[in-house]
Amino acid sequence: MGAGREVAISLDGVRDKNVMQLKKLNTALFPVRYNDKYYADALASGEFTKLAYYSDICVGSIACRLQKKEGVAIRVCIMTLGVLAPYRGLGIGTRLLNHVLYLCSKQNIPEIYLHVQTNNEDAINFYKKFGFEITETIKKYYTNIDPPRLLCSHKRRNNN
Repeated sequence: MGAGREVAISLDGVRDKNVMQLKKLNTALFPVRYNDKYYADALASGEFTKLAYYSDICVGSIACRLQKKEGVAIRVCIMTLGVLAPYRGLGIGTRLLNHVLYLCSKQNIPEIYLHVQTNNEDAINFYKKFGFEITETIKKYYTNIDPPRLLCSHKRRNNN
């Protein structure tokens, strides 16, 4: 990349015709295989699920599920957020998360949550920068992943 040349980060929606991009990224990024319900939920979330492109190369994604919760009209579950290792630190994950936070603010969605493996300190610190807090540790959330199958639950409340 030449000096002074800025490379654009762009986001694109996930649709039936490009859902394979999301599947390929998930295979490269995460130690679990996601089932058809995951992809159906991601597609159903509309603008809340995005692919990220760096210089026209698909390098990351965020996939969400919209849920109804008692006492809250709707909440957003960030099912996955990931960026391929060579492209981390370039603002791509921030752009993806900010997109979802903006949509939640715009649509007055008060609750966003996600799960992170307890040993994924980079991810935990990343989410804390955006106001997420650890609200509980869930033992045996996954049954086939090391380290000891613990996840942290994070929540963020939009105060608008």
